[in-house]
Amino acid sequence: MSTSPPTQSRRSAGDAKKTPPSSIVTRNGAKNAKIQTRSMLKPNVKPSPALLAAKKKAQQKKKTAFDTVLKDHYQIAMECKSKVKGPTGFVTEPRMTEHRCLWDENYPENPERLISVIKRCEELKLIEECKQFPPRLATKEELMTLHSPEVYDLLLKTHENNDVEYLEDVSSKYDAIYIHPSTHSLALLAAGSTIDMVDRVVTGEVQTGVAFVRPPGHHAMRAEPCGYCFYNNVALAAHHAVHKRGLERVLIVDWDVHHGQATQQMFYDDPRVLYFSIHRYEHGSFWPNLRQSDFPYVGSGAGAGRNVNVPLNETGATDADYLAIWHQLLLPMALEYSPQLIIISAGFDAALGDEKGEMEVTPACYGHLTRALLAVCGAVVAVLEGGYCLASLAEGAAHTLRALLRPPPPLPPLAPPSHTIRETILNCIYAHKKYWRCFNYQPTYSIHSSVQNVCDERREKHTVTVKWLGDETRPERFATRDCYPLQDDTTKRNIKERLEHLKQVMDLSIPEHDVGYIYDEAMLKHKNICEPDHVECPERILRVHERLRDFGLLERLHRLPTRTATDREILTVHTKEHLQRLKDLSSTKLRDLNSAKGQFDSVYFHPDSFESAAVAAGCVLQMVDAVLSGVCGAGVCAVRPPGHHADAATPSGFCLLNSAALAAAHATASATPRARRVLLLDWDVHHGNGTQRLTYNDPKILYMSIHRYDNGTFFPSSTEADHSAVGEGAGRGYNVNIPWNKRGMGDAEYMAAFTQIVLPIAYEYSPDLVIVSAGFDAAVGDPLGGCKVTPECFGRMTQLLRSLAGGRVILCLEGGYNVTSVSYSMAMCTKALLGDPIHHQYDPKVTVHSSTVDTINDVITTHKQYWKSLKFQVALPTEDVLDEPAPSRGLTDMNVLDSFAKMSISDKKCSDGVHCGTDDEDDSKTNEASGSIKEENKDNCDKKCADGVHCGTDDEDDSKDASGSKKEENKDSEPKTLVDYLSDNMEALVNGEMYAVVPLQWCPHLDSLYAIPESVTFKQGVKCADCEHTVENWVCLHCYTTACGRYVNGHLQAHAASHSHALALSLADLSVWCSVCDAYVDNALLYDAKNKAHRSKFGADMPWCYPDNVLQMK
Repeated sequence: MSTSPPTQSRRSAGDAKKTPPSSIVTRNGAKNAKIQTRSMLKPNVKPSPALLAAKKKAQQKKKTAFDTVLKDHYQIAMECKSKVKGPTGFVTEPRMTEHRCLWDENYPENPERLISVIKRCEELKLIEECKQFPPRLATKEELMTLHSPEVYDLLLKTHENNDVEYLEDVSSKYDAIYIHPSTHSLALLAAGSTIDMVDRVVTGEVQTGVAFVRPPGHHAMRAEPCGYCFYNNVALAAHHAVHKRGLERVLIVDWDVHHGQATQQMFYDDPRVLYFSIHRYEHGSFWPNLRQSDFPYVGSGAGAGRNVNVPLNETGATDADYLAIWHQLLLPMALEYSPQLIIISAGFDAALGDEKGEMEVTPACYGHLTRALLAVCGAVVAVLEGGYCLASLAEGAAHTLRALLRPPPPLPPLAPPSHTIRETILNCIYAHKKYWRCFNYQPTYSIHSSVQNVCDERREKHTVTVKWLGDETRPERFATRDCYPLQDDTTKRNIKERLEHLKQVMDLSIPEHDVGYIYDEAMLKHKNICEPDHVECPERILRVHERLRDFGLLERLHRLPTRTATDREILTVHTKEHLQRLKDLSSTKLRDLNSAKGQFDSVYFHPDSFESAAVAAGCVLQMVDAVLSGVCGAGVCAVRPPGHHADAATPSGFCLLNSAALAAAHATASATPRARRVLLLDWDVHHGNGTQRLTYNDPKILYMSIHRYDNGTFFPSSTEADHSAVGEGAGRGYNVNIPWNKRGMGDAEYMAAFTQIVLPIAYEYSPDLVIVSAGFDAAVGDPLGGCKVTPECFGRMTQLLRSLAGGRVILCLEGGYNVTSVSYSMAMCTKALLGDPIHHQYDPKVTVHSSTVDTINDVITTHKQYWKSLKFQVALPTEDVLDEPAPSRGLTDMNVLDSFAKMSISDKKCSDGVHCGTDDEDDSKTNEASGSIKEENKDNCDKKCADGVHCGTDDEDDSKDASGSKKEENKDSEPKTLVDYLSDNMEALVNGEMYAVVPLQWCPHLDSLYAIPESVTFKQGVKCADCEHTVENWVCLHCYTTACGRYVNGHLQAHAASHSHALALSLADLSVWCSVCDAYVDNALLYDAKNKAHRSKFGADMPWCYPDNVLQMK
């Protein structure tokens, strides 16, 4: 076999893996100790005053009552006993194909989209495996929770209206919208069916679900249809889960290639919903062309950190890029957030061949993304959004549904993650580090040149940049025809060939049985006669077997017949001398057996030891054959004695034959192996030094070990277990050690190892089979391991591995010496293989130990030369280098009131330069990439306003009173802040002599405004359209009608109600009122309207009152 690295001297037998002496003091022992101590005291000797004081203090402490909360580490595992895999719900409606564009037959959002999805799912017989439910209409009450009445009324007016010219005219007022006579009812069906499916999952009627509905929803804003969407199906369902079902943590994953800006807006300040979006952005030049789609927009108020944008700034993103996003961003964040429900906005326009997305994600990748989310939370609902290449859309949607039913097929070979995706991921980590505990693996550096950084020599420093190339200006009308990209015939043909090839090579076969199981009582014969209480005892597998029966799992498993490994099979990894030594045990006297163990490190022998070990190895080989032949999809091997410390010629650490190494060699043997690549993952708390030596130069076997090392002092106490041991020869890079240098590692540390190292490398390696050396001595309560991994964490690790190798995962029991922990842990792993939901305790304060971070970074530093997926350990700035995100159309800043309260009146400095209307902030800080402002507006900033009221600048010369005389200066008496000013005038406020108005920085009805034509002027003295009033008049900003205000004849309100026109401008003081929001509004988009009125009233332009990094409407 292979040549092993140099080994250290062998220690005495049994030193490290024997049970340590108990430190527990019994009551009788304490009593005896007291008696003995007292009897030793000399007569007439008084105790010292210090001893008396200590006794008195102890007595007082006894009298103090306190409660102790004892945590049962197996409680969650016991609760999971009755939680079995539930059905997957399915809902669709054939009538949804009626929704189509009547004036453009080539429109990409078409009925064929849904037809192709259903057809492919039927071909794969997926729908018949689901529990189907009828669709239902959303109620108006449900819609009004997130949408304004105007949207409902708009669609209601178009219902069954066959006037195509009218429908196109109405559609042209909205971005990327067409309206069909049936749109109203079908949009209600899409929203209602999604809400219903989510409700069924939350209530436990089904475990997972899909809603293949249209029209899609994630672009539908509160007051405006947008981007083929009318009602926001996913947002409405999430709102229902939170407000009607009381969920506290809902994760929305939006992988549609277009940013779901409307979903973001609806939950931007809500910590109960974590919105995670991966979308094409290209610095704002890709639709929907909004600043808010970039990574600095992280949420506001209580929702800060709960909005995650992953902007893709180049086309051509691949499976590797999306998996990197999952491993580096989404999974760490989701595991920390611990959602109670996951909803996927499942658009497939990032799939290979889509003319809109122009990405390269294979359809099968969506199954892997879905399956990873199932390991985070068992309650997952996928809702159809976009996707416009019919072949890739249908295949991607089918793989998503299939992943809810069974493990996904292996992916094609992965390219390295791109440089641009690394930039994006690092930007996102930087923006969210202060909100999440999981983002602490990147080193840091100071941007100041005077500070010397550790990373300066290697130059591995990431520069966080924000670049804006878009334009948020909203046109008056939108194109309704020929407004989409088209592919030529050659491109279509190439895409078709690539997709057909992927379908042909994709293994979608289904095994005869989901999970196999093997166990033989012959393995109970091996036991330590001289030490009956030895920790490696027959009860280990006996209790596992009993626990599986108690959990009702044995009847759900396919029991395989057992067999003994042949000499020929054993000799594939072990020497003849070693085999003969074990065979000779059966004829060796017991006295000689006991003395023979002294030649080896931590082993014992029994006359039946070889029989037990050969049966254990044979059982694992039997399972490999069953899994690779398709009899079983995965397998559980309850075997002993363990094997991963046994090398070619030497038993060690309770191990006689290395069953896992034998299994890996068996799978890759012969000229035409059934498995070209095997991942052998060892999560036993002790390093599998024997397995490493047997596979050290073999690239067909990737050995990865997560173990306790303690800088070489923990068994097997060899530098072989350090991260620097990477393999040799052809096997260099195929040996990955993850050594913990501290006791007490728990779930968070093991999940960190999985997301940062195990999964990235495993996906890049793409194994055909996964064998787990499943030792459970890292489990909580183990007498040797000293770690705190829970049974449910072992189950989660198994769930994550099931996405590899087409689900072909074999668990081979190694160590674990608390029989209760071992049995519960193996039960949870078995349930994970069967697809049962695994529950976890939510603890938002858990943080991985700093020693874990060091270990992970050491491993990545060592192995990044071999594995291209390990490219994200780049230093990030220590300082805050991001400016406050600029205002963006449709996004409400929930912190505006706090910012307003902190505004300084005396200094006239504003925190964001928008809400207060001043222009005194430091313009030198404006982002260079921000949109430019016309020079004339900048010049106007220096002009003085004639009355100092209408524009809100307050820049006029206050030193003169109304008569032109100089006012007396009294700076000391002026309040410093608005809060001080209001406090000084509290009596006037209470008496109604004075009131304060804080305008909204944004309202959703701003989206309905158009650029004002040059011919429109807002003249003073124009009569109300319905009466003769000329003084207190307003002008409608939607149709430019002049009408009197509410305190005159109220004709403006009547006009707003009858025409659904929300916004109006006062010709008296130039304020803007929204009749729907019932509030004043001040936003840069209103500058043009105010400026027209200002010109008419004062004959001059109004000073530009907003920051230079926003664009006005033109």
